[in-house]
Amino acid sequence: MKKECRIKNFPVSFFSVILGLAGFTIALQKAELILNIPINLSYLFGTITMVLFILISIIYLVKIFKFNDDVKEEFNHPIKLSFFPTFSISLLLLSIAYLSANPILSKYLWVFGTVIHLIFTIKILTIYIQHTKFEIKHMSPAWFIPPVGNILVPVAGVNHFSPEISWFFFSIGLFFWIILLVIFFNRIIFHEPLAEKLLPTLFILIAPPAVGFISFVKLTGEINTFSKILYYFSLFLVLLLSAQLNMFKKIKFFLSWWAYSFPTAAITIASTLMYHKTNISIFKYISMLNLGVLSLVVILLVIKTGVAISRKEVCIEED
Repeated sequence: MKKECRIKNFPVSFFSVILGLAGFTIALQKAELILNIPINLSYLFGTITMVLFILISIIYLVKIFKFNDDVKEEFNHPIKLSFFPTFSISLLLLSIAYLSANPILSKYLWVFGTVIHLIFTIKILTIYIQHTKFEIKHMSPAWFIPPVGNILVPVAGVNHFSPEISWFFFSIGLFFWIILLVIFFNRIIFHEPLAEKLLPTLFILIAPPAVGFISFVKLTGEINTFSKILYYFSLFLVLLLSAQLNMFKKIKFFLSWWAYSFPTAAITIASTLMYHKTNISIFKYISMLNLGVLSLVVILLVIKTGVAISRKEVCIEED
C-alpha cells in the first residue's frame, strides 16, 4: 500500500533529473572532445541516464494507468503543467547524447521527442489561451520549459533531417522565450515573490539563451552578432543568479533543486562551443570553470536526492 501511495504521488517533475544528467553527459562529451580533458566518463553517464530515464518513464506510466485522476490533476495544475514537457526534452537531450555513439538510436529519440514536444507545446499554449484559472502569481521560470524544448530541437535535428524543420522549432522557441521573459520580469518585480520551492527554477532563465546560442550556431555554422548576443546574455544571467547565492543557500531541499543542473550544463556547453569556434582562451577557462561547478552540483544533487528518497521525503502528498 505504501509503495502504491509513493507511485500515486510520483511527480512528473522527476524527469528534471534526466535533464540534469543528460546535460552533464553532453557537457562531458564536449569537454573530452574539445577541451582535451583526459577523462572518459561521458559514456558511463550516458548509460546511467538512459537507464534512469526508462525507470522513471515506467514508474510514471504505471501512475498514468493506476492513478489517472491524479495525473489529470497534475496536468491541470497551473504550475505542475509546465513540467510535463520535461519528458519530451529528456528524449531530445538523449538524442544529442547518443548522436555520435548511436546515430540510429539518436534519430528515433529525436523524432519521438520532437513530435511529443510539439504536441505538448500546442496543448499547453491552448490551455493558456482558453484558461479560466491562471493568475500572475502562477507564472514561474518553469513556464520557460516548453520554449526551451523547441529551441533544443536543432541541436541534433540538423544531423537527422532538413534544417528547415529545425528552423521551424527554433523560431517557435525563440519567439515565446522573449514573450515569457517580459511577462516573468513584470511578475517578479511588481508582484509577490516566488515560493521557496520554486526559487531554484530561477536558473531556468539561463537555459533559453544558452541553448539558443548552441542551436543557432548549429543552424548557421558560425559565430555572428546574434549568436554572440544570445551567449553573452546567458553569461550575464549566470552572473546575476550567482549574486543571489546567499538566497539559494537558505533553501531547503526540494526536487526543484535539479533546476540548477541543466541550465548550468547549457552554459558550460555553450562556452565550450564558443571556445571551439573562436579559439579564444578565456572561453576555455570559462567552460572549464563551469564544468567544475556543474560536476559539484550534480554530485550534490545525486546525494541530496538519494538521501531524500531513503527518508521518504519525495513522492509524498503535497498541499
